[in-house]
Amino acid sequence: MFRKLQFLQFIGAFWICIFLVIISCRAQQVPENYSNDSFGLKDFYQSYFSIGVAVGVKNLTGDESQLIKKQFNSITAENAMKMGSIQPREGKFYWREADSIVNFAVKNGIKIRGHNLCWHEQTPDWIFKDSKGNEVTKAVLLQRLKDHITAVINRYKGKIYAWDVVNEAIDDNPSKYLRDSKWYKICGEDFIIKAFEYAHAADPEAKLYYNDYNTERPEKRERILKLLKSLKDKGVPIDGVGLQAHWSLQEPTEKDLRAAIERYSSIGLKIQFTEVDMSIYPWEKERRARKPGESDEFTLALQQKQAAQYAMVFKVFREYKDVITNVTFWNISDRYSWLDEYPVMGRKNYPLLFDTNLQPKKAYWEVINFKNK
Repeated sequence: MFRKLQFLQFIGAFWICIFLVIISCRAQQVPENYSNDSFGLKDFYQSYFSIGVAVGVKNLTGDESQLIKKQFNSITAENAMKMGSIQPREGKFYWREADSIVNFAVKNGIKIRGHNLCWHEQTPDWIFKDSKGNEVTKAVLLQRLKDHITAVINRYKGKIYAWDVVNEAIDDNPSKYLRDSKWYKICGEDFIIKAFEYAHAADPEAKLYYNDYNTERPEKRERILKLLKSLKDKGVPIDGVGLQAHWSLQEPTEKDLRAAIERYSSIGLKIQFTEVDMSIYPWEKERRARKPGESDEFTLALQQKQAAQYAMVFKVFREYKDVITNVTFWNISDRYSWLDEYPVMGRKNYPLLFDTNLQPKKAYWEVINFKNK
């Protein structure tokens, strides 16, 4: 009788333990508990690197602003600081949106990354032309670049800790080196060198980055390294490289990601992952129409694959915390992503850690629960 009682007590205790474990696991994923918890990504990664997000003015109020303040301690202007947005006409600066983002960040104790000072896209046509519509000389274009960089950096000096100085200067064609942009056609490689020099002169304390995409693919990685080594050898004031990290469920592999981090850091540069998202579709470069019957359902299988990919890349990030200084997500949640419009217009993507209701997804829990693994 006594042994039977002991057995029943053991069984009872066993099922109580199982029940408590289930409740504990569920508690990590119950939105009500999450909403009442003051901890966010920035807190879980406090001893690793800052966690950022790209925003527009529309995100600075309402529920999205609350999510920003809870989760992130770094902000990048998605579009408001690009040349076409901030100086659409020569000498006519449009500061309102950029100012709003900077003021929001300062008010809430959030660091600011500046994006970007020189790019081949979202650049106004006037900068390449004279009053008669003819192409300007190299001297004129470099002076305009200097004037633009100096004006923008001076306005936010002391508030922006890092700048993407030059964006995407490497060609997409593996057989080529630098992109055949108007900047390059008129100035050659000097536009890159001068952009960094102008930025450093305007704010010697700001950290200066070269920023690009597909940086983990071995062939493009080596062409980017060629540029970065050239800049370093010439004494150009560059502090780091921004790896955009517009990724998918298929790439990068852990091997390629590790190799990229080790290769870039080996030449003495810090690394920031500047535009992180994880598309549920394979990478496509060219825009196209949505195919008849092409699904954009975020299935359970896709959720699990995305969570596993996010878990892998953040595991690698944590291992290289000595060289990685920031990880920034490109947009706040699946409510809106630039990938909803690119490369397939109207095809919904789900590339971020928060769903359309701003609730954490499976991938979020994988990113923050690392201390339990």
